[in-house]
Amino acid sequence: MRDISKDQLYKAIDQWVFNQRDREIIRRRMYDGIGFEQLSDEFHLSVRQVKNIVYKSKDKIFEHIPPSE
Repeated sequence: MRDISKDQLYKAIDQWVFNQRDREIIRRRMYDGIGFEQLSDEFHLSVRQVKNIVYKSKDKIFEHIPPSE
């Protein structure tokens, strides 16, 4: 993962992940380190759905954060 501050990451999540549920999932995964299976139970989704949300959200977020030098 890129070397960015938690504040910068939090702002990027709010700005680029539009669905409230998806924001909560990506925050729980990235901040709390919650596993995919636990997230799938918590949000009543399949593990595959949670993984897709996390991967797509991360791609969207990091395409808008410039790489650190």
